Amino acid sequence: MLSLKNILKENPKLLVIFGLLVLLFTVTSLLQPSFRDPATLTNTMRWIGLFGIISIGVAFVIITGGIDLSIGSLIALSGVMLPMLLKGDIFFSDPLPVPLAFGLVLLISLGIGLFHGLMVTKLGLQPFLVTLCGLFIYRGLARAAGNDQTQGFGGDFGGLKDVLVKDKVFDFVPMSFVVLIIIGVVAAIVLNKTVFGRYLLAIGHNEEAAKFSGIKTDRVKIAAYMICSLLGGFAGMLFVLDTNGATPSSFGNFYELYAIAGAVLGGCSLRGGEGAIFGVICGAALVQVAEKAVFFLGVEEKSKFTVIGIFILVGVVADELFRRWTENRGAGGGSSGSGGDPLDSAVNES
Repeated sequence: MLSLKNILKENPKLLVIFGLLVLLFTVTSLLQPSFRDPATLTNTMRWIGLFGIISIGVAFVIITGGIDLSIGSLIALSGVMLPMLLKGDIFFSDPLPVPLAFGLVLLISLGIGLFHGLMVTKLGLQPFLVTLCGLFIYRGLARAAGNDQTQGFGGDFGGLKDVLVKDKVFDFVPMSFVVLIIIGVVAAIVLNKTVFGRYLLAIGHNEEAAKFSGIKTDRVKIAAYMICSLLGGFAGMLFVLDTNGATPSSFGNFYELYAIAGAVLGGCSLRGGEGAIFGVICGAALVQVAEKAVFFLGVEEKSKFTVIGIFILVGVVADELFRRWTENRGAGGGSSGSGGDPLDSAVNES
């Protein structure tokens, strides 16, 4: 059963990131009471929802031992394309219906993920290099498609914006956060309750052993990159609906770093083979809460990223120290709550 108690029991190091999140929120609220105002909390949850989606996508790739540096540029490309498709300014002379425009952007995003996966698996290229090239390529395509001009909706499509990002559940929880929870639940089920999820963990744990055990590692890794790009493209559309426009040269800049930071802070090891969706959401939340805390505590804009970077580094170090502590304790007493070797589980269920 996917309960918070079970998640924390099986992944005790998530207590560190969850504890840091609670500590940061509590300290900032005490120092600056307006930080816990309903409007501020709603705004923070809105950004957690948007960045949490791309963190989940990146997590699937990181779990396999890969990386995706192109997410920010993919967000720019999808964010520029959506308003242009809905207005008939790209590919077609007539505006596309909303479902068709969404479907086309998602299809292109899937194609990009497929391209990444094929480059990594069939040509044996390093994920870092493939997606770094993608970062430049998709940014260039976004600027070319949008003629390097801001693309937006103006006063149109207000209902679409409300349904996907602007509306609030119970007049408090923004729709983007609700979308994150839905995607998070689905992703957690895929990762923890399906053979595909066990294959992902097994590949990240030991790809060669997974391959010799009969797992079609190339297919699984390609699927991971496709999931990552699909969520990146979807998030890009939510971002542009939220901001009402996208400037191709700057839209989504550094978002891949926020996504990777959220995933790594949430327990995904860059070595692969580890990761939990609840942790990724907490990691994404921690990054956003840290950014808002810096603003509310009056840190100068020029020092903002320095403070955020230091805080993230502290979180990563604390997570690593806790991991080593639990491993040392587990070595003396058997299982440490990791649930066993993911390769064994994958083979048993295949």
